[in-house]
Amino acid sequence: MYPYKFYIMVEFPKSEWKDYALLDSGNGLKLERFGKYAMIRPEPKALWTPSMGEADWNRIAAVRFKPGAGFGKAGKEDSGTWERLREMPDQWFVEYPGEGFRLRMRLGLTAFKHVGIFPEQAPNWEYIHSTVAGRLPVPKVLNLFAYTGGASLAARAAGADVTHLDSVRQVVNWARENMDSTGLQDIRWVVEDAMKFAKREAKRGHVYDGIILDPPAYGHGPDGERWKLDELLFDMLRTVRTLLNPDHGWMVLNLYSNGYSAALGETIVGEAFGLRDRSAHIKSGELALNDKFGKALPLSIYVRLEL
Repeated sequence: MYPYKFYIMVEFPKSEWKDYALLDSGNGLKLERFGKYAMIRPEPKALWTPSMGEADWNRIAAVRFKPGAGFGKAGKEDSGTWERLREMPDQWFVEYPGEGFRLRMRLGLTAFKHVGIFPEQAPNWEYIHSTVAGRLPVPKVLNLFAYTGGASLAARAAGADVTHLDSVRQVVNWARENMDSTGLQDIRWVVEDAMKFAKREAKRGHVYDGIILDPPAYGHGPDGERWKLDELLFDMLRTVRTLLNPDHGWMVLNLYSNGYSAALGETIVGEAFGLRDRSAHIKSGELALNDKFGKALPLSIYVRLEL
């Protein structure tokens, strides 16, 4: 094996994004603004003391998420409720001004503290758009565990032929609404279990020029198929290897699971793809947010593979 050194990068959304801001963080919470509306949500990684007082947070926030009993146990999220501190709509839109593209996405208050986008993913959107833009023939991109479609929209805005897959039909419908709001069209929508779909595509001999994966720690397919990250990620990556164009194909893997590091991500991707000199093909790092007081909040790790 080649001697290997890890060079871990930390990436943040660009400061020009005016529709999002992490205002403060601490005590297991984050105070953030999406468009006109600020909210308080749980964040287990915010282990420090907030820079502002509780009264300031309550004055700024329009809504606060209160998790149900058992939140965070066994690595799973429990549902909860939103406590309104002042009037705000159930749904609203934000825009993301990318480098050479613009996304418009609908947000909403869900039962699992999420609102429809993960703002720390913005650097991945930029990477995906820049990797696809200008490529001929038109690249085919597969987005697995695709949620409401920020990555799918970035790839489609750059001209890719995009297949967007999620196991929840309501989430796919949400992504379709975001496509329409952004002024795009012709994304292929698939409601299916990601592993089942990937293995079937491999049997069919289908090949993609780019593959995006953002798998959860736990999940279920539409027919009850079981997904557990620790048990199935390596198998998924080996299947993805058979789907990815060996001539200049690329992959983005994003992982939120606590305990997963960029070094682990690089290693599992390198082993799944059988790469001897990983440093020639793989870059990894953390996606993080900076609050207004300079506290960096790392939220996920990414691995980007280029063949």
